Amino acid sequence: MNNNQQLTMDEQLTIDNVQLTVSVSEVNSKIARLIKSDKSLGDVYVKGEISNLNDKGHVWFTLKDENTSIKAVMFSQNKKSLNFAPENGMTVTVRAEVRVYERDGLYQLYVHEMTPDGMGALYLAFLQLREKLEKEGLFSQKREIPRSPKRIAVITAETGAALQDILNIIGRRNPLVTVITIPAWVQGVHAPASLIDGINKAQNTGAEVIIFGRGGGSIEDLQAFNDEQLARAVFASRIPTISAVGHEIDFTIADFAADLRAPTPSAAAELCVPDIGEVYEALGALKSDLLFRLKRLIGINSERVTSLQREINAKSPTARLSAYERQFDIHKAQLKAIMGNVIGNKRQMLITEMKRVDALSPMNVLMRGYSIVTDDNGKPVTDVDNVSVGDKANIKLHKGRIIARIEEKHG
Repeated sequence: MNNNQQLTMDEQLTIDNVQLTVSVSEVNSKIARLIKSDKSLGDVYVKGEISNLNDKGHVWFTLKDENTSIKAVMFSQNKKSLNFAPENGMTVTVRAEVRVYERDGLYQLYVHEMTPDGMGALYLAFLQLREKLEKEGLFSQKREIPRSPKRIAVITAETGAALQDILNIIGRRNPLVTVITIPAWVQGVHAPASLIDGINKAQNTGAEVIIFGRGGGSIEDLQAFNDEQLARAVFASRIPTISAVGHEIDFTIADFAADLRAPTPSAAAELCVPDIGEVYEALGALKSDLLFRLKRLIGINSERVTSLQREINAKSPTARLSAYERQFDIHKAQLKAIMGNVIGNKRQMLITEMKRVDALSPMNVLMRGYSIVTDDNGKPVTDVDNVSVGDKANIKLHKGRIIARIEEKHG
C-alpha cells in the first residue's frame, strides 16, 4: 500500500484481518483532518442561543437550540468588531469555522463574526416566569438564616460532588452539627418533582435550615431549578432555605425564591455553619472586651459611689450633728472666754469694793486702839445713860474681849 494513500478509519484499524491499535492523538488528529477537509464546515453561519457566557479577554460561550448545543469561542481580535455586548439568553447568528482542539478532542466553533437575533426561548421563558412570581410576592419573603443551626437538611444528588463538599465543610467547621441528607434528582424531566418532594420531606425532619442545589453545569443542566412549582414549594417551606446551585454567573428561579442564595454548595455550607474555632476566638475576644468594659464601668461607678457617699455624708443628720457640735464647742469656748472676762472684771470690782469696805471696817478701827462696848444683851453702849454703875460691859478689842464692871460713869 502506498504510504501517501489516505486510508479510511476501518482500513487503518483492520489490515488483513489483523486488529491494529492507534493512539488517542492519532484518533483526534484523524477527526481534525476529516473536519478540516469538509469545506462546508470551514465557513458556516450558525444561529443559536448564548449560554454559559464568559467574556474575559476572549469570548467563550455555548451556542444552543432546543435540541443540542455546541461550544464556541470568539478570540479578542475578532471581538473588536462587535457593536453590542453578548449576553446569556440572547439569540445570535455567528459566522464561524468548525475545528477540533486536538489536545482535548473537543470540536467547537471558532467565531469570526456575530450579529444579535433576539432573546432565546429558554431565557425569555425564564424572564416571564420571574416577572410573574415577583408580582405574586414569592421573592419578597427573606427570612433570617439561623446563625448556629444544630440540624441541617441537605437536598441534592446522593452521589454528586455537591453533597460531599457540603458534608466536608460542615464537618470541618462544626462537627457537632447534624446533617440530614435527602437524595433528589437535580437534572432531567423528573428533577423538579424530586426536588419538591425533598423540600416537603425536610419539613418533618426537625431541621432548622434547608440547603438544596447541585454542582455547576450549563443552563440546560440547571433547568430543573427554573421550575415554577419548585419555586412555590421553596416559598411555602416553613423552614428557611438556602439555594446552592453551583453556577455563579447565572441565577435560577429557585435562587430568587429561597431565603438566601449561595453561589456554590460549598459557599452554602460556609454561610450556614460558623467555624467553631472562629466562634471560640470571637467569644474569647468578646470576653476580654466585656471584662475591660466591666472594669471600666466598675471604676466609673466606684468613683460615682464615692462622690455620692461624700454628698450623703455631707447632708446626713450625723454630719449635721457633728457640725452643730463643732459650732457648739466654738460657741462654748467663746462663751467661756466671755464669762471669764466678765467674772474677772467682777472679781476685780469686788476686790476694789472689798478694799473700800475693809477700809471702813470697825475691825480696822479697833486695830488703831479703839474698842466696842456692849451690854449684857450685846447691844452697843453708845451713851452713858444706857448703863448703870455695877452693870457688866463687854469690851471688844482688836484682839480678844474684856468683861468689865462699870464703877462710875460720867455724862
